[in-house]
Amino acid sequence: MINDVQFKVCGLTSVPDAEAAARSGADYLGFNLYPKSPRHLSLAQYQSLAPALPQKKRVAILVEPADRELIQAVDAGFDFFQIHFRHDTPPERLAAWSRAAGKNRLFLAPKLPPSVAVAPEWTRLADFIMLDTFDPEVFGGTGRTGDWGKFARIREAHPEVQWMLSGGLNPANVAEAVRLSGARLVDVNSGVESAPGVKDHAKLSALAAALHS
Repeated sequence: MINDVQFKVCGLTSVPDAEAAARSGADYLGFNLYPKSPRHLSLAQYQSLAPALPQKKRVAILVEPADRELIQAVDAGFDFFQIHFRHDTPPERLAAWSRAAGKNRLFLAPKLPPSVAVAPEWTRLADFIMLDTFDPEVFGGTGRTGDWGKFARIREAHPEVQWMLSGGLNPANVAEAVRLSGARLVDVNSGVESAPGVKDHAKLSALAAALHS
């Protein structure tokens, strides 16, 4: 945590990058289990890295997982589970994820069109909700910034959960994003990379310095 702001470095694929993220002050390390992601790790690949990873909170990133897929991630020892889903996913499906992962370990990440409001039931099923920049074609990972003012309004309207800001954050804009959004939990990915899945250690240090400022 830096200046009361926690951050997650997502899309990690190697131990050296995870160590660099930890040195920069990251609170959470994210590993993408979604096969269509350019930063994809199989569960077996993650498990081969796990013994050498820094002792930080580890987050499994999943997209609309089947029951077996989520249970396998739970059994692999992740601390938290970030689940991306379409905003019109039936509530009973979300409730099943909440039961399997645990409400206090679940980051719900809705694919939320600009004109669609946050569903009240989401805040009852997860202690964390991530808002990323909407794209009709992909689940997160756009590298584009979102509406920080809207994030602030949603966060203020629903203080019962912790809100994570994502989308295009980098060393140059993270301080302004935090100031305008009021976010106390942020997610960084492509903004601290030299290539998809390859973190730039200098950018991680610069991000930490920006948060300190």
